[in-house]
Amino acid sequence: MTEPTRAFRSGFVSILGRPNAGKSTLLNALVGSKLAIVSEKPQTTRTSIQGILNSDGAQIAFLDTPGIHDSRSLFNQRMMETVRAALEQRDLLLYLADATATFGDDDRIALEVLEGVATPTFLVETKIDKVRDKRLLLPRIEQYRGLREFAEYIPVSAVTGEGMDTLRQAILERMPEGPPYFPADYVTDQPARFLAAELIRERILRETRQEVPHSVAVVVDQWVETPQLLRISATIYVERPGQKAIIIGAKGAALKKIGTLAREEIEQMFARKVFLELFVKVRKDWRESAEFLKAIDWRAMSGAELEPEPDSD
Repeated sequence: MTEPTRAFRSGFVSILGRPNAGKSTLLNALVGSKLAIVSEKPQTTRTSIQGILNSDGAQIAFLDTPGIHDSRSLFNQRMMETVRAALEQRDLLLYLADATATFGDDDRIALEVLEGVATPTFLVETKIDKVRDKRLLLPRIEQYRGLREFAEYIPVSAVTGEGMDTLRQAILERMPEGPPYFPADYVTDQPARFLAAELIRERILRETRQEVPHSVAVVVDQWVETPQLLRISATIYVERPGQKAIIIGAKGAALKKIGTLAREEIEQMFARKVFLELFVKVRKDWRESAEFLKAIDWRAMSGAELEPEPDSD
């Protein structure tokens, strides 16, 4: 007897959580491709990043979001607007909680973003590969359950893969029947020049001190493709001269290292030879400039909209 053909499933899933909960790492693991940059520093992800998982009989669009945090600056307020927008018209939400972190008031406050949200939500405990005694996971789950009832409670490690098959299956079962919304070879909505800018920013996060990361923005000014070579010119913006000095380093050594390592990753992503040219400029208080924030948004990134400030170098 022939088994009935299983209906195609498709849907949209948002990934939420506090800074450093492992959202970007989970997105990359679910999709099977590096779409979001990863760093141990908080607020690495600054905008929503969509990744598409295509499999036999299903297509799932995941949306990674900035970490839930206190939004004081205009820049941080924009990030929290992105988080709230990600709650709308979703089939499922994944709320990530770092299994290695101590539960506290910040966790309680972060959960308030889900108040009034009827969308089914999974509590996904992340980084369980770093928890030696797995019996400690249950009490932490109970702390969250005491504040909100979740549809599922799933511990995972996106690094080792533990629990990931369980999570994927649980997500799939929650997806409604429907057609694919994107072509089968579609992986992300991010334009290539934004992905390159993010790889440069990731390398800065990894190579510089704690005081620099939040004050760094990267804009691709020129993008020239030839059959043999991809030429990229990008500007790294910081807020203070001291930050510029850190990124450049003694005799330009730090900037050279950042450029070399970023170029290697860009070459791997785009499978071609890359010539990368980097500049560093000071743009005071850029996180409070609506004009600048609009110009560096990946949806409009061109590099041509940024007017130089007097004495910005």
